[in-house]
Amino acid sequence: MEAERRGAGRGRRRVLGAVVGVLTLAGAVALPGQGAFAEGGRGPAAASWKADAADGFASVNALGQNGTYGGRDGRTVTVRTLADLEKYATASEPFVIVVAAAITMDPKGKEIKVASDKTIVGSGTSGQIVGGGFFLGQGVHNVIIRNLTIRDSYEGTWNDKEHDWDAIQMDGAHHVWIDHNELRHMADGLIDSRKDTTYLTVSWNRLQQNNKSFGIGWTENTTADITIHHNWFRESEQRNPSADNIAHAHLYNNYLQDDPGTDINSSYGNYARGNTRMVLENSYFQGFESPVIKDATATLVQRGNVFVNTSGRNESGGTAFDPKAYYSYSLDPADRVPSIVGSGSGPTSAIGATG
Repeated sequence: MEAERRGAGRGRRRVLGAVVGVLTLAGAVALPGQGAFAEGGRGPAAASWKADAADGFASVNALGQNGTYGGRDGRTVTVRTLADLEKYATASEPFVIVVAAAITMDPKGKEIKVASDKTIVGSGTSGQIVGGGFFLGQGVHNVIIRNLTIRDSYEGTWNDKEHDWDAIQMDGAHHVWIDHNELRHMADGLIDSRKDTTYLTVSWNRLQQNNKSFGIGWTENTTADITIHHNWFRESEQRNPSADNIAHAHLYNNYLQDDPGTDINSSYGNYARGNTRMVLENSYFQGFESPVIKDATATLVQRGNVFVNTSGRNESGGTAFDPKAYYSYSLDPADRVPSIVGSGSGPTSAIGATG
């Protein structure tokens, strides 16, 4: 995955502090839904979030698992310390784990090894994981990671080769739902879906202020099924996502935004690599360099996407698959994606409330 794209690397990090200041100021003005759903946003009422189950490919019955519902059959526990978070996340029985504070990983870069049948959810907008993240290993399944801010394992090197510190890394997991999180400023990737991780849905997240946002692959097999919808990729140089060897990659209603005048510049947007079959629908690309690219061996079908102030490669070709043969979904109009995703993505007070 390190050889992302021939000629990639247009974006460079020069002064981190300047970027953080610009992004924070811009976020305060331009992100009306931060911390709560604004009008047009989507989310469950506070009383019903524990019963939520995944949509997309994570909802498909396969590999002995019927959809993805996390730890809803187990006890609900509230944690405010690293020791308690790790205790319940690694337990053999199901749990709904409500993170009600900012928890700092020790040592920095630590990734908690999450066991099957878990929901890890931020309490409203207060749940944060600082300086580390989560790891889902081979065979781990039925996991929900939701409504958290996972941030700040960055070690000062923009294209860091020394610190494999991700927000969420999955190696051979299945039936995983990553939803309504804010992921930013990590030493390596925000999400790494590796080694045939499948039946994965990534929805309503904010992935920003990072070199590598969302890498998929690290395998010669073409077996994974992944849905990626209503995510906001902002100020991210590469892997937006980089999707290698995916049997069925369904991307829709995502918002990819590269702000002008900052020190982070996009190298590419959605990338179908290897033997990937991708369907890309009703997404909105703003300011991105090479917004949609594909390898000669990949197939990529585009429908209904909007491109504003983009340049470079914008590609499609071949026949892919029909997502509705696997699950039901509905599309928002592409021209409304910036307002819908801008107000509805990231952590919200409607999820994780226990009162």
